[in-house]
Amino acid sequence: MRLFYLRVDSAVSCGGLLDGLELSVSRPSDDASLAPLCLIGPNGAGKSQLLQLIAEIFQTAWHTGAKEQERTSSNTESTFEVRYSIAPKGDAERVVRLSRSRTGRTVGPVEMAVQSEEGEWVAVTAKARDFTRNLPSLVVGYTSGDNETLSLPFFVSRSGYARDVREAARPKSDKPMPDVVPDNRLLLIDYSTHLEVLVANLLLAKAKTRTGIIDHAGLEDLASFRCVIQLKHAAAPADGVQLTPELRGYVETFKALATCWHHDPKLDAYTLDFFVNEATRAGFAAHFNTAADLYRAFHKIALLNDLAIPREARLRLQKDIDTRRFASRLPEPQDEDKVFRFEQVAFRRRVNGRAATLDYVSLSDGEHQFAQILGIFSMMEDPDALFILDEPESHFNPQWRVQFTKSLLGLPNGARGRQEVLLTTHAPFVPCDLPREQVLIFKREEGRLTVGPPSIETFGASFDRILDACFRVSPPISQVAHDKMQGLLKEGDAAEIELALTQLGPSVERSFLADRLRQLKQPS
Repeated sequence: MRLFYLRVDSAVSCGGLLDGLELSVSRPSDDASLAPLCLIGPNGAGKSQLLQLIAEIFQTAWHTGAKEQERTSSNTESTFEVRYSIAPKGDAERVVRLSRSRTGRTVGPVEMAVQSEEGEWVAVTAKARDFTRNLPSLVVGYTSGDNETLSLPFFVSRSGYARDVREAARPKSDKPMPDVVPDNRLLLIDYSTHLEVLVANLLLAKAKTRTGIIDHAGLEDLASFRCVIQLKHAAAPADGVQLTPELRGYVETFKALATCWHHDPKLDAYTLDFFVNEATRAGFAAHFNTAADLYRAFHKIALLNDLAIPREARLRLQKDIDTRRFASRLPEPQDEDKVFRFEQVAFRRRVNGRAATLDYVSLSDGEHQFAQILGIFSMMEDPDALFILDEPESHFNPQWRVQFTKSLLGLPNGARGRQEVLLTTHAPFVPCDLPREQVLIFKREEGRLTVGPPSIETFGASFDRILDACFRVSPPISQVAHDKMQGLLKEGDAAEIELALTQLGPSVERSFLADRLRQLKQPS
């Protein structure tokens, strides 16, 4: 999948900031390698809002074509046109257009058209088989913090799935429900889902992939972990949380695979402990084909944690969605009230040549984030998946940031080139590894948003040039030091400048000061 055109007529989700925006992007059309599109710019320039709108567009399209998979739309008012290329499994690549327009006060439905060989647009109805086949197979969102803007459509998707599970587990006689509730197409990976991603990868990913995910933290392997599944507690319905046959099957599988387990009948709680070795992996591999399948099993049970959220909070969020107010989010249930949670996750490592273990909670934010991002891409191998990543390297140290793009592009996956990646950043590290065609600079001046490619070639450019082109930071030094040196250049005498030079680190501006000192010391 390659997104190459977007026009926003009206985007109600961001106060009109994106209204009138038109983007055309030219990137490699081959499917041999990943070609991320990097959005860079200052805070408040609209990068996250654009990611949110794109997620909402495809959520709405999936809701239009398959309501059983995306139960609702978080945005029924924005009008737009988006074009992209996609090659559904077994078919040739085609160009697809999704659009929604307004007639008077009425906003129409999402409409799809495919470009013919003659260049004409041929409509695809919502009931046609090709409608959903022409959509990204998954929309995977990631946020490094509490970005409620980007998270909103994913929370709506998650809540709809949890509701369907609840209804399927308690079917009414006049409304039969399926044993397996269809998967949703939007997946949010954030801190609350990190362990689902990490444990699934460290159990079923290939050895090389497992090493790549945790080697940066000096870890060798997953040593052990605990799962707690509790179906009857203070926040649960009076008769407990009822499971569908699918979810009940997962619980029974986990019980069979656990090294040991205990059941508390009072809380209907299962405490499952796993000591990880090759036999453990073989057991999980017998029940789950891939790490992504195992992640889905963990995640589906974890989605039931939404059932512990008070009804008042759900109604508040729905009201906020309806009125386009996004300052709030669904509260995170306490661990004691969750249907599913991980505990006591430990890793193997070497300390001075001796075997040791390290608890998960001892990892830094950067170590968590590195493992999570690489874990997402290692696990999600679906062709034509769309990844929407908001600041995926925000907690990295500079060395890891320099290596981030290389690590991402180096992950093994034959279908990687057919996936689409949109990511935001505030740092120059990612753009330096991408050609200018894959970089968009966001600028907001006097309330007006402008978006376009940088004026320089970014691939291989120095960080100084990227900072200047994208943030107008020139010279690339802190403001306090810059102001002091500028003051000395204008008004400093020889003695003041000579003293300052002993207190300043190397920079071009320091060289200017040294030159100024030589001028002052020259005889008239």
